[in-house]
Amino acid sequence: MSLNILVLGNGGREHALVWKLSQSKSVDKIFVAPGNGGTQVNGNVINVPQFSTDAKDFENLKQFAIEKKIGLVVPGPEQPLVDGISDVFNNIGIPVFGPSSKAAIFEGSKTFSKDFMFKHNIPTARYANFSNYEDAKNYLSEIHHKIVLKADGIAAGKGVLIPNTQKEAQEALKTIMVERQFGTAGDSVVIEEFLEGDEISILTISDGYTFYNFPPAQDHKRIGENDTGLNTGGMGAYAPAPIATPKLLKQINDTIIKPSIDGMRKDRLPFIGMLFTGVILTSDGPKVLEYNVRFGDPETQTVLPLLSDDTDLAQVLLAAAEHRLDSVDFKIKEGRYATTVVVAADGYPELYEKGEEITVDFAKLPKDSYVFHAGTKLDNGKLVTSGGRVIACSAVDQSLRASVDKAYEGINSIKFDGMYYRKDIAHRAFKNEEQHKATSITYADAGVSVDNGNLFVEKIKAKVKSTRRPGADSDIGGFGGLFDLKQAGYDTEDTLLVAATDGVGTKLIIAQETGIHDTVGIDLVAMNVNDLVVQGAEPLLFLDYFATGALDIKVASDFVSGVADGCVRSGCALVGGETSEMPGMYPPGHYDTNGTAVGAVNKGEILPKINDMTEGNVLLGVSSDGLHSNGFSLVRRIISHVGLEWSATCPWDSSKTLGEATLVPTKLYVKPLLPIIKEKLLLGLAHITGGGLVENIPRALPGHLQADVDMSTWTVPEVFKWFGKAGNIPVDDILKTFNMGIGMVLIVKKENVSRIKEILKDKNEDVYEIGSLVPRKENEPGCIVRNATGLY
Repeated sequence: MSLNILVLGNGGREHALVWKLSQSKSVDKIFVAPGNGGTQVNGNVINVPQFSTDAKDFENLKQFAIEKKIGLVVPGPEQPLVDGISDVFNNIGIPVFGPSSKAAIFEGSKTFSKDFMFKHNIPTARYANFSNYEDAKNYLSEIHHKIVLKADGIAAGKGVLIPNTQKEAQEALKTIMVERQFGTAGDSVVIEEFLEGDEISILTISDGYTFYNFPPAQDHKRIGENDTGLNTGGMGAYAPAPIATPKLLKQINDTIIKPSIDGMRKDRLPFIGMLFTGVILTSDGPKVLEYNVRFGDPETQTVLPLLSDDTDLAQVLLAAAEHRLDSVDFKIKEGRYATTVVVAADGYPELYEKGEEITVDFAKLPKDSYVFHAGTKLDNGKLVTSGGRVIACSAVDQSLRASVDKAYEGINSIKFDGMYYRKDIAHRAFKNEEQHKATSITYADAGVSVDNGNLFVEKIKAKVKSTRRPGADSDIGGFGGLFDLKQAGYDTEDTLLVAATDGVGTKLIIAQETGIHDTVGIDLVAMNVNDLVVQGAEPLLFLDYFATGALDIKVASDFVSGVADGCVRSGCALVGGETSEMPGMYPPGHYDTNGTAVGAVNKGEILPKINDMTEGNVLLGVSSDGLHSNGFSLVRRIISHVGLEWSATCPWDSSKTLGEATLVPTKLYVKPLLPIIKEKLLLGLAHITGGGLVENIPRALPGHLQADVDMSTWTVPEVFKWFGKAGNIPVDDILKTFNMGIGMVLIVKKENVSRIKEILKDKNEDVYEIGSLVPRKENEPGCIVRNATGLY
């Protein structure tokens, strides 16, 4: 593959991009417009200084791209994206790693971004937007909390002012909206609550659906050490920031990044490119400070060296631009840290000199350290300064401290008059590290919250109490559950206890992917109590087990709420269970569960009564509610094969999403069947689970009899027809996997059919005569199914 790339920009970010892109074996040439004194790193990278990134040059850039057969455009700065550079190239079929002009508004207007966050419940500071100076001035005079003033438009990363007093706030507002220090960026202003906490930057590659996050970085905006002085474009950065723990990153991903990407798409502004999210870690959790729609600087110089050697950045960016990001690998080096130290011209960010000669002694550069140019240019063969932030050194090592030391060692290889750099990059990380060393480690620090567990128990107590029945009071929180058989009406001398234990299987994965957790608890109860009732037993008590890496109280309580609902519907008491929080055992957001049911049956009423079964006994089928809880590995495989999202409209039931319809819980057959059992009308029962009709019915039969099932006697529900057709499942296979619309089979004498139908009809159950028992010949299966062809 021979890919030509056009990179737009002339800063340190663009140099880092060119450096990494040039390592791709799939790249032929890289053109940089306009580039700087360091971007032309080798023979396949060519500066084109005749072009700028201004909108006036868009037509020239387009013609150049056509002439050079450019296959991917990578804009660095934000302004050309806001001005519509992506639209220019997309309109002629050249992929662009960057958002459309419409989507670039997430950086182009802070007002728009704040309103977007509010709409999609993305955590951020309290705020108000103003385009009228007098209105903003009056608002400021009425509030008393500390605030931040942000120019609405693009201000090169400098349009954020943090006043300390009411007087300073009014002066800052005047600077933005009256004196117009930031030009048209100050046409309107966002006044928002000042938030306390560490800030981190999350750089996210997105194709509008799929996204990959780089390690969290921490920037240093202030010009002076210890974060003092004026704001700059960034004086250094490091990644991954130790303060961003895996648990915190999951929270950021779940509450900020994913909702942002999904919300943008839902608002018809799908984000393609690099979403740069500024996040502040407050005592109330992570919150968004702002969005940027491009690579950060100096974050890019910091995170790109952390990409694994087998990650092809060119192919990653191209895949994102072509909306197929999930088709490429994106890996980060394990156990590595990177630090970037920026060297500025004396006087920056105010007045500074240009044209100072720069020398770089590459022989002094330590291993795994890199020099990235920003404000440099070649003047008659000499490398000279041309900007405020001139050059930077980035370094990678096995610890943050080592990477910082190496970056400063690399700075010693750079010389020019008036060079200035901060000597405390990563000081916040080291300060936090010292504080951490002085802090005692608790069980909660290890990822287990006893308080959360106690809160969870209190939250579900009322729901569990609703399952009480004679014999059990359904109180929880102790060390076990008690049940009194006499209170339940059983003569203990003539009673047998029957137990069943089961789980929900891979259906849980769909619950976790859709965020619907209250139905799988019903599934768990149903899978157990249905197995009790087929033995003629009345379910009496139930215990559940819920295990997770980190306890999410809402998820766990939703699940237990479903368990309680299942117990109420089947008449058994939820007498106890176990909730286990095991960090590291389960991936983020995942859990597993198991249930145990105990029932009672009189000795003479145990099912099946195989000695009483004879040829001609009738098979009655009671309808299912859908897929129930078996075959979900196949279900997920087919859904993946056809490429449907769980949020899509269900193809067999347009009133539900695909996720909702797939998660319809297993039907509980206890209450409809117990009256039939008590009237002693049954010879046997078969719960149709894994193995389908053909394997479950024979389990209730004697060896000399065969179940003869006629599928023309009931209408197969659309859900099974859809999966059969979508997966092109062989008929023999589908009959061994799904229940096909019959969830419970009753084996009965002919003379009892009408009475059983009467009882089931009274319970609003659909029942069908689906076949009969016939003699079983040697080497024949225990069940044959006729008229199963042409189902789909």
